[in-house]
Amino acid sequence: MTRNPAERPPPGRPALLLLALGRLVREEVERALDAKGLSLRHLSALGHLSREPGLSYSTLGRRAGVTAQSMQATVRQLEQIGAVRRVTPAGRGRTAELRVTDAGRRLLSEMDDAVGSVETPLLDGLTTEEQASLGALLSRLLAK
Repeated sequence: MTRNPAERPPPGRPALLLLALGRLVREEVERALDAKGLSLRHLSALGHLSREPGLSYSTLGRRAGVTAQSMQATVRQLEQIGAVRRVTPAGRGRTAELRVTDAGRRLLSEMDDAVGSVETPLLDGLTTEEQASLGALLSRLLAK
């Protein structure tokens, strides 16, 4: 990961550190996914649908922080490559029930590997215990 020392937030400010780290990780993950012709929006949609099959465009959009129309375009791309299928008839005003296909699960695994390629060097200097503690602390903060 490329870190510019001039951009580092002052020590002791966890919120600023999390913001800086989040930006850095996001940029690196986006770069890794872009190399595969994918985006964080694709990862988000597939991840949510794999955990909760049948979600609508609106729900997916809310969870990704985008409009339903934007998520529709993302899901359409996933449908075109066979990663997602709609199990309800298409039509204006109808709720789309969406499912991840076997190809989508394989793609999600590839995208997870791309995230891992960013995560591994990030955590490289931490012990296994520190990595587990960091994961637990971040999970607790997100659960609030």
